[in-house]
Amino acid sequence: MQFHLNGFRVGDPTIEPGADGAPSVEMPDAVDVLIVGSGPAGLVLAAQLSQFPSIRTRIVERRSGPLLMGQADGVACRTVEMFNAFGLSDRLLREAYWVNETVFWRPDADDRGAIKRTGRVQDTESGMSEFPHVIVNQARVQEYLLDVMRRSAQRLEPDYDLEVEDVRRDNAGEYPVRVTLRRTDASRLNETVTVRARYVVGSDGARSRVRAAIGQTLQGDAANHAWGVMDALAVTDFPDIRLKAAIQSANNGNLLIIPREGGYLVRFYVDLGEVTPENRDTIKQTTVDRIIQTAQRILHPYSLDVKEVAWFSVYEVGQRLTDRFDDAIAADGTSREPRVFIAGDACHTHSAKAGQGMNVSMQDGFNLGWKLGAVLQGLSDIDLLRTYSDERQPVAQELIDFDKEWSAMMAAPPKDPNRPEAGGVDPTELQDYFVRAGRYTAGVATRYRPGALTGESTYQSLASGFTIGTRFHSSPVVRLADAKPVQLGHAARADGRWRLYAFSDASGGALNALCEHLARSPDSILRLVTPEDADADSVFDLRAVLQQPHREVRLEDLHALLLPRKGRYGLIDYEKAFTSDAATDIFDERGIDRERGALVVVRPDQYVAHVLPLDAYAELKAFLRPIFRTNTSSLHA
Repeated sequence: MQFHLNGFRVGDPTIEPGADGAPSVEMPDAVDVLIVGSGPAGLVLAAQLSQFPSIRTRIVERRSGPLLMGQADGVACRTVEMFNAFGLSDRLLREAYWVNETVFWRPDADDRGAIKRTGRVQDTESGMSEFPHVIVNQARVQEYLLDVMRRSAQRLEPDYDLEVEDVRRDNAGEYPVRVTLRRTDASRLNETVTVRARYVVGSDGARSRVRAAIGQTLQGDAANHAWGVMDALAVTDFPDIRLKAAIQSANNGNLLIIPREGGYLVRFYVDLGEVTPENRDTIKQTTVDRIIQTAQRILHPYSLDVKEVAWFSVYEVGQRLTDRFDDAIAADGTSREPRVFIAGDACHTHSAKAGQGMNVSMQDGFNLGWKLGAVLQGLSDIDLLRTYSDERQPVAQELIDFDKEWSAMMAAPPKDPNRPEAGGVDPTELQDYFVRAGRYTAGVATRYRPGALTGESTYQSLASGFTIGTRFHSSPVVRLADAKPVQLGHAARADGRWRLYAFSDASGGALNALCEHLARSPDSILRLVTPEDADADSVFDLRAVLQQPHREVRLEDLHALLLPRKGRYGLIDYEKAFTSDAATDIFDERGIDRERGALVVVRPDQYVAHVLPLDAYAELKAFLRPIFRTNTSSLHA
């Protein structure tokens, strides 16, 4: 972590100096971005936008305060990587339950009325991420994000007790979207507030009013299968109560056990059976006592004595999706610039089994946040915002397809060797599918297609381990200036900047030539895009990785661009150059061409945008130039 750039200050360095003037208590007449809903998607978006002091952001929530007990709890490896960019991973990992292994139980061949462990696997494949898959209450996840907002220069807090009544786009002036809000607090019940916005984002859940306002509908089918879920403190002799466990019973349904943070709390997903028109109302009224009794029958011959239930619910599995995540297509079918967006459950819903809902929602917010930041700071044209729906809608569709398969397998009874005609799922098949689907449950399966923000794979062989369109897969390196072992990917912060990771060629000549081009050439994308009064790395954060051991490299031999002078004092940034780690050589681990080196271009949301030769100056400019305006000051779009 770097601080003191613009002068020494005492106190907690994670709290940014406050912006001029505290945010107003009352809702202003106009804002740059109005976020509706303070769920996971809305808070990631707000946390990202809070990093830009010049962008006026407000987030409204119909509840009277922060979430106290959340429904979602699985935090994928990829989400922890994202949280690290916000400076939150240490807190999350300290508090959360780590999902290290998953066990599988099936009916005992000698006594089908009992269950027996038949498999045990590592939860996530080794090397998939430097972070684990963890479990923590959604309310805590949201509190972490609220803390990021509070510590930002904006000191951003949600405006509670405000519900959307109407969203209208009249394209008038600088603030083309008019939102009417209704107060829900008792002291000012039903008072209305009108605010105009440049952009509106609806992260207001499956019953989203913002979604309805732009004419989008959730489409899909329920799976006609119900589950009861409870967080419980219990005493049991079931030996795997502190492991993630998928349990198939012969006649009593299936059970998924997810240990929770704190060492004692456990979540039980209990199979309540098929849903029909005749029994739907009855199932919806299922009591917690019935959920407990069903879990006890499934766990036979083991006992389960539930002492306290912290929370429970009953739900029917369903996967639904909208056609678009924005209003770029008007009601008459004509194309227009997008001004209203939807994210999270407002545009896609999943079952709880795959652990994707909260994670995919937060990635929506991260994808949209940096793009809004770039447009509102004047770095990019509004066309950049079209890529949000183009990228995220296919990702949601792919994950829903996976979720349908996984949920169906979890709900199916186990095959009975004595009655093969009865059908069902072979427990071995269930375990094998879990292993194959590991990239989805870890959150690292997303791959953006070639397009405006994702290059073609022409030079992919130069860095085969950094697949274009996927998230940047970190690896250990040694920071040259202070010999500190670090993860290269952790150099990226949620600050809206692009990263250029230059992996040195064998001689180092191509790296030096690249730095010289970027620093001095009239055709340098860095010089064309970076505002004249800004630090050299304010848009493109160039980092170099050298092949030699760190003791064989002289800091003073680095190009000046890798020792940039920044801030009001012109202080030198010593954290731009790295060398290979002796134990885990990044050139070997990520398949980087040692002779030619490689330039890996990474977006602000940590996805690999392109892989190029170090001397591909024209290709670099051709790829990045359409994304940015040329040497513009920070004007609002």
